[in-house]
Amino acid sequence: MMEYITLRNGFKIPKLGYGVYQITNDKAQECVENALLCGYRLIDTAQAYHNEQGVGKAISHCDIARKDLFITSKIWISNYQEHKAYASIEDSLRNLNLDYIDLMLIHQPFGDYYSAYRALEKAQADGLVRSIGVSNFYTDRLVDICLFAHTKPVINQVETHVFNQQKKSNQYMKKYGVQIESWGPFAEGRNNFFTNTTLMSIAKECNKSVAQIALRFLLQKDIITIPKTINKDRMLENINIFDFILNNEQISKIENLDLNQSQFFSHYDPNTVEFIANLR
Repeated sequence: MMEYITLRNGFKIPKLGYGVYQITNDKAQECVENALLCGYRLIDTAQAYHNEQGVGKAISHCDIARKDLFITSKIWISNYQEHKAYASIEDSLRNLNLDYIDLMLIHQPFGDYYSAYRALEKAQADGLVRSIGVSNFYTDRLVDICLFAHTKPVINQVETHVFNQQKKSNQYMKKYGVQIESWGPFAEGRNNFFTNTTLMSIAKECNKSVAQIALRFLLQKDIITIPKTINKDRMLENINIFDFILNNEQISKIENLDLNQSQFFSHYDPNTVEFIANLR
């Protein structure tokens, strides 16, 4: 049975969702339809993924009540001017064929993200979105926006997995009432993720896969996570993690895997900033 977290503003979000990063728009409908059939109710997309329309078609064709779905999207940097950001939210609503979006995030902490965040606040006040938050905000940027924005973000979606557990960052998120959400829960297989001896040993003990152990660890840490796969069998495997619990010894062993560094890139690296800023 799915587990939920209640956000600071009272809305409930599933702990486990389905992410559609790097899934093409023509493939997104089929993948999301399969994910919904497997039991996922949290679907995470973004303007920069260029697949909101495919996600919207899947939502329109399913027979699941709207109140039982939790749909997330994100504003991209090229839309960060306030009026443009607001218009982009309206575009996302049309693409997704929705009357409201459950959660809208600022995708990256670069450019005029304060203007975009003000657009989010207005969109929330106008009923276009129910909850607002940020993504990829390192601790300094998160604290800054929590201190100076009118409405604090309810979620910060950041790279989080066994090799980068965001322990210190999560302390600050908790301080400001911001829920942590993981992208890249498998680190895209980096650092020999799926053949890690600790994870493999625990998987054998629990009669589960390494992927299931990694996801269960995050859920027991109250970290929302959105694994992505186009394979329906893997979708079923990833969601089949509510029938076991990792014990304290197993949790401790996984905690010791933390390298406290990204397996992808640093947002403090100027080359990374230039690369992200030029994406469309």
